[in-house]
Amino acid sequence: MSEPNPYADGEYTWGPAQPQGMPGYGYPGAGAGYGYPQHYPPVPVGGAGAPLLSIGDITVLPDSILTPAGPMPLKGAVWNATDMSRTEEKIPTHAIVLAVVFAVFCLLGLLFLLMKEKTTTGFIQVTVTSGGRHHSTVVPATGPQTFAMVMGQVNYARSLSV
Repeated sequence: MSEPNPYADGEYTWGPAQPQGMPGYGYPGAGAGYGYPQHYPPVPVGGAGAPLLSIGDITVLPDSILTPAGPMPLKGAVWNATDMSRTEEKIPTHAIVLAVVFAVFCLLGLLFLLMKEKTTTGFIQVTVTSGGRHHSTVVPATGPQTFAMVMGQVNYARSLSV
């Protein structure tokens, strides 16, 4: 004699029958509707919530700014960013060697001198002032797009500080 299925509540579930609240690996739990949408508890607003943004060693929370020197109030903070990086363009060594080698055989070797290599060095300095405190941090520049990325983060932090 077969036992009645306690999980047959009229809703179709994938995978083997699982006890309520005990989903199996890779299978949505009973009543989840194919596993979508999954409901998570709401994120608490205010207080020391989850970090919204991190620039170098500066972390922005919903109501404050955390730095190694101590916390600062977020409201009324003044943010600045300075680009102290530079991008240089030069002919790489291997292009010069190839140009010399192939210039002996044919004049097409001179086309290797058109090869260019861009290297970015330096950093972006970000400063924040709030509540009588001041903190500065540096973000290493990895490419010409780094300053635009950091400015996007600083502009977001400015929008939160209003």
